[in-house]
Amino acid sequence: MPMAFLWTFLLLLAVSVPVVFGLLIASGVTVVNDLGNDFKPRDLNSLLSQLFSGMSSVPLMALPMFILAGEIMNTGGITARLVHFSQTLIGHVRGGLAHVNILSSILFAGLSGSAVADTSALGSMLIPAMEKNGYSRQFAAAVTAASSVIGPIIPPSGIMIIYAFIMGVSPAALFAAGLIPGLMIGGGLMAVTYFLAIKHDFPVANERAPAREVARAAGASFWPLLTPVILLGGILSGWFTPTEAAGVAAFYAFFVALVVLRTLKLREVPRVFLRAAVASGIILLLIGASKSFSWVADQVGAAQMLSDFLLSLTENPLLLLFLCNIMLFIVGMFLDAGPAILILGPILGSVFVTDLGLDPVHFAIIMCVNVTVGLATPPMGLVLFVASSVAKVRVELIVKSMLPFLAVEVLVILLITYVEDLTLFLPRALGLIQ
Repeated sequence: MPMAFLWTFLLLLAVSVPVVFGLLIASGVTVVNDLGNDFKPRDLNSLLSQLFSGMSSVPLMALPMFILAGEIMNTGGITARLVHFSQTLIGHVRGGLAHVNILSSILFAGLSGSAVADTSALGSMLIPAMEKNGYSRQFAAAVTAASSVIGPIIPPSGIMIIYAFIMGVSPAALFAAGLIPGLMIGGGLMAVTYFLAIKHDFPVANERAPAREVARAAGASFWPLLTPVILLGGILSGWFTPTEAAGVAAFYAFFVALVVLRTLKLREVPRVFLRAAVASGIILLLIGASKSFSWVADQVGAAQMLSDFLLSLTENPLLLLFLCNIMLFIVGMFLDAGPAILILGPILGSVFVTDLGLDPVHFAIIMCVNVTVGLATPPMGLVLFVASSVAKVRVELIVKSMLPFLAVEVLVILLITYVEDLTLFLPRALGLIQ
């Protein structure tokens, strides 16, 4: 059975085997059983070499550095400054704290690039504040979860680094391409929030802040907000590569939190590095396992089989993209964004980029946004469970309040799918793609 590796993997997931072990076991079983009766030990050696080569890559060094920068920013109390700055800007609007939540997610995205970190850091601060301000806990949790998906879309983005490594696409081009879709999601969520605020008479958070207070809040947030400016400015101008930019980000975050703002204590530094090391190790092992899995998929011709299947349904590129979106949306409900990209990226990329001629950066953004929104969709959306834990509200209640926000995110996915200039305008304007 050529697709036995996939069914084995899905079966292992169904019985709660961790993703990384499911990938390795399914790959190993397939090598032994499906690559021919003349199986030789060198076939297994090839599989293991894929595992190690998947982890030993210079571009992937950016991931641990970005993770470290995010950990330093989180521990250094940067979140409170961003929330206060957002509140001075937009807290006076009807439904002010909900808007503050979304705007804070947009600003936080430029620092951490993690939906889970966004949900945890902003949720622990804003969900109780929103409840005190008259919102229900489930609505506060829904706004937090829905806006947190902006984190991996607006650069810097860990999943875009992973995609760039797996598919050989320019990380700088992906970073530039993700900016407009991320802002579109943020703007759409604010529009829905404003409509709901008028309908349900949500309170304003505070009176309009005087210019002096806005200036003070901006000054307090100035150094953290320089992080995305330095990173994107350096990458897009060619001053340094994304890997070097990650090192700059980690050093800058450490310097700002420890020396400039003095919000990070020396005694906290070992714990910060330990958390970053553990998170990096998990991700890198997952990438290595996914590389082995992709190699097996290539050996058994999975991409060609999927291509033949999709083309047997329709040859209309617009319908094929719609089917691809449905597939990715369903996958995102069950798999985290990273594993989904690692497993499906090479297979779907072969169909839509190689066979159908879709621009590789355009398809990358379609895939990244899809699986990121999947983080906030039931039944297995990770940020839903984080928001549920922080808010102490059942997941199903959060999902009910999230439906209008999910509708906006699905609409943005369809827009970026069929209007490629929304993703390709910035990379082309900056000369990163033709």
